[in-house]
Amino acid sequence: MARRPQAPSQPQRNDKNENQKDKNNKKKNGNRMKSRDAAERAAYFARREAAGVLRQALRGDATRRASASIKSLVYSPSVRNKKATFALVCQTLKYLPVIKEIITSTAILSNKWKKQEELIYITVYDIIFGKEIGTNGPVEKYISQHKEALESALAKMCVRRKVKSIEDLLPNKTEDIPKPRFLRINTLKIDVESAVKEFSKISTVKRDEMLPDLLELLPGFDLHDHPLVLDGSVFLQGKASCMVAHALNPKPGWKVIDACAAPGNKTIHLAALMKGRGNIIACELNETRLKILQETVRRSGATNIDTIPGDFLDVNPKDHAYRKVRAILLDPSCSGSGISAQRLDHLLPSHIKDVDADASKRIQKLAGFQRKALEHALSFPSVERITYSTCSVHQEENEDVIQSVLPLASSLGFELATPYPQWKRRGLPVFDGSEHLLRTDPSDGMEGFFVALFVRKPNEEIAVRDGNNLRDLNNRRGSLRPVYFPRMSKMFLYYASQMRRNAEEGCVTCGGCSERSCC
Repeated sequence: MARRPQAPSQPQRNDKNENQKDKNNKKKNGNRMKSRDAAERAAYFARREAAGVLRQALRGDATRRASASIKSLVYSPSVRNKKATFALVCQTLKYLPVIKEIITSTAILSNKWKKQEELIYITVYDIIFGKEIGTNGPVEKYISQHKEALESALAKMCVRRKVKSIEDLLPNKTEDIPKPRFLRINTLKIDVESAVKEFSKISTVKRDEMLPDLLELLPGFDLHDHPLVLDGSVFLQGKASCMVAHALNPKPGWKVIDACAAPGNKTIHLAALMKGRGNIIACELNETRLKILQETVRRSGATNIDTIPGDFLDVNPKDHAYRKVRAILLDPSCSGSGISAQRLDHLLPSHIKDVDADASKRIQKLAGFQRKALEHALSFPSVERITYSTCSVHQEENEDVIQSVLPLASSLGFELATPYPQWKRRGLPVFDGSEHLLRTDPSDGMEGFFVALFVRKPNEEIAVRDGNNLRDLNNRRGSLRPVYFPRMSKMFLYYASQMRRNAEEGCVTCGGCSERSCC
């Protein structure tokens, strides 16, 4: 029987292997191309989102009317690539003085590109100091054409300043100390135990000893996109900020005013402490911040909050709608010096070139508004508790404001109470009673905050002028009561001195404009 010749299988196998390798290589190259294209597209759009955030931050800083911190701008719903945008904005601000100087020396910012100034800054950072990914856009191509000139200008700048590295040119050298991540549980939507169980999956969770609705996680966790944060079950809120609503301690069913409410974290905290019962009137004058407040309220699920577009100073305490207000949370506009690190204000140009005289003048204007707002809060007839808080470390905005209103507060039956007696850091010892005040400090691993609590003494007979009659507020029938002349004389003298001082100074808040809360 004839033997069948064997097919030359080995060469065919080799051919198949070679073909398969070619296909695999083409597939890998195709994947690399797709990955590179995706990275370039992501970088292209991230630069433009970063330029938008940078524009808002720089304009707000230039006018000292910033409506939101850098973090708030980045983490707004309109920004899609938050992580890349945040990194670009922070790094560009960090290098901005250097970027501006080398751009000026090379004269590349012509009138044609002036309208895209912020995008120029972002792109120069990314191409000269960053990763140089995705240079296909018109601005990217323009900066790439001048890359050698920019690098030459940078080298000359280092020689002129006699520095060895680019980092030595940077004006801001702040040590980034990692701080715990605090989470406030919105008990209107979820209980604390369920939240602990959920976040224990990603980090060690510690329950706060003072605040029962606060959790502490390890530093470094970005939870902005966590489902419980997105749906309003949990809010990223610092411990010091959470202490304010607990200090006010409103009861379910009360009527409460949050006088300067935006962005609304303390407002919705009040709603949770009141178990969704009663009524919270949240005032906000700034239209942009009012929208942020309304969005915060919507996310929280609170149904007992009425947002009022207007100035708290225009709220009439004698109006029937406000006569039963029993608590006021006053957290007025302030310098923000206690949270400047968290807000990243140290990266902004004004922080670098701030002149002490200008800063002092601004703080005095803020203190004038803060004092007026606190005096107004004290004038509500049925109020029992008032918290005054700032995120400032300056005495002028804190202890000095409290001391200035003490005569009025005393004449109306209020006294300073001691929130969190176990807390060791108290007010600066500048007047008798400052030990009742509370301060927090960045050295405590928290924000720099100040809290004062006014409580009306029980059974106080407080007489106020109502038309031509003197009526006692505690008398439901409104019958006439005797007037205590020593107290009324003190009130009269206080208001007389205030009227005389305001007449001499003009607008205490801003030195002449008609807006009482412009600062």
